[in-house]
Amino acid sequence: MSHWPILPILLPLFAGALLLILPSHERLKRTLSLLATLALLPLSLYLLQLADDGQLRVYALGDWQPPFGIVLLLDRLSALLLLATAVLASAALLYALRGDDRLGPRFHALFQFQLLGINGAFLTGDLFNLFVFFEILLIASYALLLHGQGAQRVRAGLHYVVLNLTGSALFLIALGMVYGASGTLNMADLSLRVAQASGDQVPLLAAAGLLLLLVFALKAALLPLYFWLPRAYASASAPVAALFAIMTKVGIYAILRLATLMFGAGAGELAHLTQAWLWPLALATVALGAVGVLAARSLQMLLAYLVVVSAGTLLAAVASGTPQAHAAGLYYLLHSTWVAGGLFLLADLITRQRGDKGGALVQGPALQNPALLGGLFFFGAVAVIGLPPLSGFLGKLLLLQAQPSLALWAVLLLGGFAVLVALSRAGSTLFWRVGLSSLDSAELDHGRLAACLLLLVCALLLVLLAAPLLDYAQAAAAQLHDLPLYRSIIAEAAP
Repeated sequence: MSHWPILPILLPLFAGALLLILPSHERLKRTLSLLATLALLPLSLYLLQLADDGQLRVYALGDWQPPFGIVLLLDRLSALLLLATAVLASAALLYALRGDDRLGPRFHALFQFQLLGINGAFLTGDLFNLFVFFEILLIASYALLLHGQGAQRVRAGLHYVVLNLTGSALFLIALGMVYGASGTLNMADLSLRVAQASGDQVPLLAAAGLLLLLVFALKAALLPLYFWLPRAYASASAPVAALFAIMTKVGIYAILRLATLMFGAGAGELAHLTQAWLWPLALATVALGAVGVLAARSLQMLLAYLVVVSAGTLLAAVASGTPQAHAAGLYYLLHSTWVAGGLFLLADLITRQRGDKGGALVQGPALQNPALLGGLFFFGAVAVIGLPPLSGFLGKLLLLQAQPSLALWAVLLLGGFAVLVALSRAGSTLFWRVGLSSLDSAELDHGRLAACLLLLVCALLLVLLAAPLLDYAQAAAAQLHDLPLYRSIIAEAAP
């Protein structure tokens, strides 16, 4: 049994534990945190290559075979999301090392525990440990959200904590219902048990499945459960908000597993249980997110609503239910995660040159670097709106081709137009309608700029590498729909 699949969990786990017990030596802690985070990049690339052979790699902790033991599962989907997390986290940490990590204690330990929870959620093979890793990443995110303190962050954090604790309680209730009806929480085993369900098991599993959908929709920030996100993301420090760009994708990932593996085409009476709910949720989330973008009165709030719009777009890909739409969604997921993270960092660079106006979309002082920051803002806006020739255009085009639905075309195109109007208005306010003088103490930090560029340039790299990435995404989507492959995990482990 290869030990590679567990390393994305062990690396941040041991790094976070060491950061908690090491003496208060700033350079040592920064070095350890940076090395642990950067090490995830080559590791995730290797796992991506490893998973590309199409085999499922099951890591049974304690050598307890599924469905009885705790297992990790590496497939193409989980490997791709590990890479997305590693790239985003590296850029966010490089930005934080320019001084944001000093705003509060234990930043680096919390950052590593956040990565532990995210990587674990993508790798786990059973629902209970999905709950465990959800709780790890949420507990770390509670503290990271308050990093830097301030009344606004405390208010946003309280709202965020209360809603997510409610979601966690519902998650536990759903797990109890699933286990009571099926006798297992292993996702591959559940695929078999749900398909064989009969009698009283069917309504109980249906209720549990819909309750799980509710919980995952809360984590993914879907309508009507997204109201915690805009204020939380807009209040967080820039590197934390950038890292949080992957958080909603954890919820989307869980919904994708639920819709394909547990309640997919081979689920018998419960086949496509969630499909009737996903489609209207996706369209409504995009529409209301676009309204929020238009109504935003600060740059950070505008970007937070863009995360909501991207969550709805990804759910539309999941709701389509076809391998082609899922492949388009995976490509769009990479784009939306990295570009959103880069825009949160860019927003902080702009805010630092506006004095007490901050990110408010009102007239402020002239920026010291209007050409550079304005050019980056234009580049990021083109990418996130979905205009050619950047990755946002390609991702949306692939999704619209995979699902030729009039409703989807109308919502995505009108939503894109609303985002275009909002970002045009924001750009004119930030870079054109400005005062005559600029701040004397707002020099551009080149380390922060480099971290921001690392993420924004991904919008171009995703186009240049579109052919191999799309091949991989299509293979990952096809693997997701290969239920006999996942069910073979249980058959091979049977005595």
